[in-house]
Order: sequence, then C-alpha cells, then structure tokens
Amino acid sequence: MTFTQLSLYAFSTVLVLAALMVITVRNPVKAALFLVLAFFSAACVWITLEAEFLAIVLVLVYVGAVMVLFLFVVMMLDIDLAVLREGFTRYVPVAAVVAVLMVIEMGIVLTNGEFSLEQMPRPEPHAADYSNTRELGTLLYTEYVLPFEIAALILLLAIVAAISLTMRRRTDTKRQRPSKQVQVKRQDRVRLVKMNPEKPASGE
Repeated sequence: MTFTQLSLYAFSTVLVLAALMVITVRNPVKAALFLVLAFFSAACVWITLEAEFLAIVLVLVYVGAVMVLFLFVVMMLDIDLAVLREGFTRYVPVAAVVAVLMVIEMGIVLTNGEFSLEQMPRPEPHAADYSNTRELGTLLYTEYVLPFEIAALILLLAIVAAISLTMRRRTDTKRQRPSKQVQVKRQDRVRLVKMNPEKPASGE
C-alpha cells in the first residue's frame, strides 16, 4: 500500500469520526469545531485525489467564512443547552431507522460493481505544469455552461425569496421609509415657538 493510499484512508477515517461527533456532541461550539475538522479532512482527501482547487475553496469558503460566522453566532447567543437536550431521545428511534436505511442504500449502491476499482480506477498522476483549476474552468464555461447558469439563477431566486420573506410588512413593527425621509423638510420636523421673556420672582 502506497503512502497516498494510507493518507486517503487516514483522512477518510478522521472525516467520518468528526462527522459522527458533529451530530452526537451536545455542546454546539464543540460541534462547530468538529465540523471544521471534518471540512479540513475532506479538503485533505481532495488533495490526495489531485483536486487542489476544490480543497482550497472548501477551506477558504466554509472554514474561513461560514464556520467562523457560525461560531460567532453560537458563542454570542445565550443558548440554553437544557432546551436543546429536550426531545433528543424522543427522535432517536426515527433517526436510527433513517440511518439504517441510508446505510443499506449506500451499501447497495457501492456493492453493485459500478464503483469498483476496475470500473473507476485511480487517475494517472499528471505532470507538474498541470492545472486542475484551468481544466475545471474550461469544462465549467464550455460543456457545462448551461447547468452553471441555471444554478446561478436558482441561487439568485433563493436570495430574492429570502429577502422577500424577511422584509415583509408587519403590523406590530415600525419600518423606515427612505423615500419619505428624503422628502422631509425643515418645517416638517422643527417647530420654533416664540415666548415672551419672563422676569424671575423677587424671592428667587
């Protein structure tokens, strides 16, 4: 067994264990840290498969941005762990059934021979001047340009839908109207009141 295969099995083992800890640990901060470890392990697996660009994007986007933001939110909010633990055991039977079904389905898919080493051998190592970033960009903007544009439109639709749902008008909250704020004049907000001067009383 080569060093690359040993690295692949080692990183895959760490990835599976970290993913299990994410869903079993009770502390949300620890779960987020284990998720960071899972992302790093997945990036290392992709590096062993000569997918350096995807590995770097996974680390920069998910670990460097999404998980940092998630950690800030979790640590700044006052999360009641007792409330999170309520009902955990109630959903364990359903979760166990779903997990068993998923394992059975994955076993059926992986043991049908379509994903064997004969059907999908390890790709040959490329030269030092090979760039998978260039190859990925070439495929993405030529052969798969239509699915890429459709995915972009779906993401744009999701952004618009999220903004529409969160910016809906509610009767119990006050909203600012920038159009009316721009048209405000001084006499609409400031009122000058003229008063006659008064002399203080003699005893004061």
